[in-house]
Amino acid sequence: MKNEDNNKVILITGAAGSVGKSLVKFYLRAGYKVRGLDNSEDGLFNLEKSLDENITNFRPLLGDIRDIQRVEDAMRGVNWVIHCAACKHVYINEYNPLEAVNTNVLGTDNIIRAAINKKVERVLLTSSDKAVNPTSTMGASKLLAERTIIAANNISGESDTIFSIVRFGNILNSNGSVLHIFRNFIEEKKPIPITSTKMTRFFLRMIDAVELCHFAISNMIGGEIFVRSMGSADILTLAKAYTGDPNVNHSIIGLKPGEKLYEELVTEQECERTYVLKEYLVVLPEIKEFFKDKVKEKLLSYESLPKMESDLRSDKTCLTDDEMIKLIN
Repeated sequence: MKNEDNNKVILITGAAGSVGKSLVKFYLRAGYKVRGLDNSEDGLFNLEKSLDENITNFRPLLGDIRDIQRVEDAMRGVNWVIHCAACKHVYINEYNPLEAVNTNVLGTDNIIRAAINKKVERVLLTSSDKAVNPTSTMGASKLLAERTIIAANNISGESDTIFSIVRFGNILNSNGSVLHIFRNFIEEKKPIPITSTKMTRFFLRMIDAVELCHFAISNMIGGEIFVRSMGSADILTLAKAYTGDPNVNHSIIGLKPGEKLYEELVTEQECERTYVLKEYLVVLPEIKEFFKDKVKEKLLSYESLPKMESDLRSDKTCLTDDEMIKLIN
């Protein structure tokens, strides 16, 4: 971690969520001054109670990213923003599509405009593999959020604010994750619900998600999508690995509205402009002609790196049973 960055003031939106909470703790431990913005008062209260160190460097900010004035207030004196706040549950978003748009798209636009107005240095959006070739409202709204963030590099004018993205797969043991669902059914001694034996998903640990965010915001030039190469598994294999039972009691319930059988982290089209940087993949922006000249020049530096060889689909990169057990453990 770069020592000169430890003096930064960092704002994390959606701070009471699983990823937001982990980022708050990560940056407090690293000596940063952290502000956490969330619309859940109870969530912020519980977050602050869980902080056992550097509490004087943390400010809990109650507010909603839909309220641009509150967002601007939260960004006063901030250097970096990691934007995690979102409507993320696929099934609920299908029944509340305008709420998904208001938060994931218009809320992201508020983040952009406030960051430019307050001269924030860097803004990082946390996105999802569901934004890639989306079939759901949630995925489509996150795709629009991604496009809005990339385009923000065109509209920042004289501001030096730059904008980039990270894409996650399914984060193991996060709020509402499949492992939480499995656990509830196991405790109630009921069959574990499996949507389909053919359904595959990407999985990563929370620490991997946090490290991806920190790598991205520390190294971003503007307009990139950062991805961590991660393993995948079908849902039944995950259930077997989690329970330790190769004959796990389960029931097939079928796909819910908006769900698809596999996810993608990098498409075949994106592969043409994706480079390998250490253990990460960096997707360069397709449209950058209106970026600032210094940003466009810096982006050229990626072209000296190895290029990605093929797209990244969850049904092509499945972990073995032993690898899945190791990941869960």
